[in-house]
Amino acid sequence: MNVADFVALLPLLTISTTAIVVMIAIAIRHNHKVVFAISLIGVAAALASLLLAASAAPRQIATLLILDSYSRLYMAILLGAAAFVFLFGYDYLKRRQERPEEFYLLVLLATTGAMVLVISRNFASFFLGLELLSVALYSLISYVRTESSCIEAGIKYLILAASSSSVLLFGLALIYAESGSMELFQFSAAMTRASEPTSLFLLTGLMLVLTGIGFKLAVVPFQLWTPDVYEGAPLPVTAFIATVSKAGMFAFLLRWFHVQDAGVAGAPGLVLTIIAIASMLTGNLLALAQTNVKRILAFSSIAHMGYLLVALLAGGVLGAPAATYYLIAYAATILSAFGLMTVLSGPRLEAASIDDYRGLFWKRPLVAGAFTTTLLSLAGIPLTAGFLGKFYVIAAGASQSRWLLLFTLVASSTIGLFYYLRIIVAMYSQSEGPGLEEESSIQPLSLPATLALTVLTGLILLLGVYPAPLWDAIIAVTHDLG
Repeated sequence: MNVADFVALLPLLTISTTAIVVMIAIAIRHNHKVVFAISLIGVAAALASLLLAASAAPRQIATLLILDSYSRLYMAILLGAAAFVFLFGYDYLKRRQERPEEFYLLVLLATTGAMVLVISRNFASFFLGLELLSVALYSLISYVRTESSCIEAGIKYLILAASSSSVLLFGLALIYAESGSMELFQFSAAMTRASEPTSLFLLTGLMLVLTGIGFKLAVVPFQLWTPDVYEGAPLPVTAFIATVSKAGMFAFLLRWFHVQDAGVAGAPGLVLTIIAIASMLTGNLLALAQTNVKRILAFSSIAHMGYLLVALLAGGVLGAPAATYYLIAYAATILSAFGLMTVLSGPRLEAASIDDYRGLFWKRPLVAGAFTTTLLSLAGIPLTAGFLGKFYVIAAGASQSRWLLLFTLVASSTIGLFYYLRIIVAMYSQSEGPGLEEESSIQPLSLPATLALTVLTGLILLLGVYPAPLWDAIIAVTHDLG
């Protein structure tokens, strides 16, 4: 490695160094404010270092990592999401008796793992990044040790994630045994073109790898952990899983599958088409029966991953840009949703039931308005980021004549309107019961939470009415994938 390699790796090195500094600070003295400040400054420094890294990109480091404009964009998404998790997590942890400092260390380590996924061009580095992300998540999910639901969710995730990692690792072994290589781009043709001859041995390995990836994305039929883990995990951790964890994995999948002039075909294309259709329908239909908002958003996330797969399968000129725009819109929206739930939660109980939000508008109109904007964006209503995200996905699918996928997307999105509107109706109805805990319904929002919610709500509206700058930037960035 030379100086240019280190410059290209600056964002990854910065966030890793921040984790080490946080660990040393915790060892010296437990201080929530100091650790929070160090973590936030470290993330800001990593974001700033992306500009310096651009001077040395595009750059391939050994056979493991690739630093280009695509990876820088997705690293920016991951770092931005992690910063919002810190802002929401500060008050959440402050209200509870748990020692909060280690939370920031675990989030930094998990973010580092997700960033490794984004820049991986080899299955070896991919697996290392995946395990770094997963091991940190085991502890984050069960972080609030006084809550039995957190411990239960952590154990469930540990068992299922370990099993999926075993399946994925066996798939990597089959790939290496057949081809003698773990280079990512060597298998792109086999995964995207029906005419490419592929041995049964190699195809089996690739499908096992997709199984592990499907678990992290929580698509059908690998989604069974999602509602229980979303419900049991602390709200900031749930926001982290829904954004950083899934964005890192999807960035890797998009780099692997994307072909500039065609979509995904052959056996992999058929398998992913079935998964996308099943995810869209299953996620939206099962969400209809839920009364817990965290479980509703969990099933909703399954459907949204199905929407992303539509753009991935479409490929072509619009596939990667549409998927990236949708992912940014979804990340901003879901962070806002879980952030609002966090600030409305009390020191003992989370605001998770739909009944907890009954009459919210009459108590906190601004918060109710922000939550309404967020839910409308998730539903894909015009003038929000979610609407334009779906518009671009539909345009990408139509350009490649993926009519069955598009019909399923439109039909399932219509179903999804119902459970989003249930929450909105509850917020604007007159409260007939205790609703939110009195202590949480009257306490003012802290500065970090207010800043985060203002930025996210503004971003949802801005991306819904003025998408051109971001869309043009995404088009230029995703061109590197071709």
